Amino acid sequence: MQIKDVLLAPGCGAFFYDDQAAIRSGRIQDGFMYVGAPITPGFTSIRVPASSLSIGLVLTDDAVVWGDMMNVQYSGAGGRDPLFDTNKISDLASRVVAPRLLDVDASRFRDSCTKVLESVEHRRLPLAVEYGVSQALLRAAAHLQRKTMAEIICTEFGLLLPTRRVPIYCQSGDAREINVDKMILKGVDVLPHGLINSRQKFGAAGQTFMEFVKWVATRTRKIGRPGYHPVLHFDVYGWIGQEIGLEPQLIADFICGVADTVPGYTLNIESPADFGSTQAQIENYAQIVSILDNRDSSARIVVDERCNTLEDIRLFAEAKATHLVQIKTPDVGSIADTARAVLICKENKVGAYVGGSCTETDLSAQASVHVSVATQADMMLAKPGMGVDEAFSIVGNEQNRLLAMLNRRRDQNENVGLKHGVACRTLLRGSLS
Repeated sequence: MQIKDVLLAPGCGAFFYDDQAAIRSGRIQDGFMYVGAPITPGFTSIRVPASSLSIGLVLTDDAVVWGDMMNVQYSGAGGRDPLFDTNKISDLASRVVAPRLLDVDASRFRDSCTKVLESVEHRRLPLAVEYGVSQALLRAAAHLQRKTMAEIICTEFGLLLPTRRVPIYCQSGDAREINVDKMILKGVDVLPHGLINSRQKFGAAGQTFMEFVKWVATRTRKIGRPGYHPVLHFDVYGWIGQEIGLEPQLIADFICGVADTVPGYTLNIESPADFGSTQAQIENYAQIVSILDNRDSSARIVVDERCNTLEDIRLFAEAKATHLVQIKTPDVGSIADTARAVLICKENKVGAYVGGSCTETDLSAQASVHVSVATQADMMLAKPGMGVDEAFSIVGNEQNRLLAMLNRRRDQNENVGLKHGVACRTLLRGSLS
């Protein structure tokens, strides 16, 4: 077969793994550190440098294609896989995954993913493994077929070559004001995330958060170019529910109040509350969505927590329990499932946001761009890391390069079709004469 060897290389994610439970409990920040003991199992401190593991597939022509495995920033929270352990993942990849990779047709992306990522003793492989291995297999299929990764996705899922640019969403991290200015000056489509992950940042009754929302809108008008009008997107990590209460009506009232302070803007509110389980999240989010829709509010709900796997995404989309799904790529697992997730959202007329985590790498970010563009997602995250410049450059440049290649491919196909049509007409005239 086309894969003759498998390489493993330890690496660094672009940010840190954070103990969300400890941060929510009120741990104090000391510079970049959090003070106190961790709560979530697996964490030795509240903030841990993100690790990753690269898997390289050595093909028969000696080309090596790579994919990167890692978990998300808030590992072990909201039903997610536990903290990434490089040694355990490396051992599993060597024992289980590598032998499977040597026995597949790597030119067939979906088939090879299905075979390589089969369960072990009725247990699904860690989602980080699915994510990294599927990236490598997507690159292998693209290399073997001399196509872009996006074209492989289009072929395998029966999609037309895309033409539309996917809007890019940047996240600010804790350096909110400086990074908001960077986003505005660079004309980012969707901003700023805000990292509203503590009571201090949300404020009593949400007052601090509301002031920040108004400041972002004001700053956009003040320093943005003429006509610049981004979508405002804030991740509140469940703090509306924690501070206002877990009552859908109260949460919807609060969100409408925030939207009223920034008239004329589309306002995305991600993770307004955590109701404790996927089913409870679906039921209560559906009520919030219904209330906002009935009021014709400019605010939209974005689901993240409790909506991790492909099946979770299907349940939320079918129940209309969100306006927009964050398809958190490392939590979904196989990147083929990210493509499926976007298509499920589209089938159910729910927005699809191909997200991910600041803990990712340049390789996983670039692969995500190809899936986002191929499936024509509604927006995609600038990643990895918490800085604006690097992530926006990696994702934005990859998208522009990809669209240039796809435009050329489309022109080539049209020229081939035109020549074929001329040849057919010539042959037809010859047969008639």
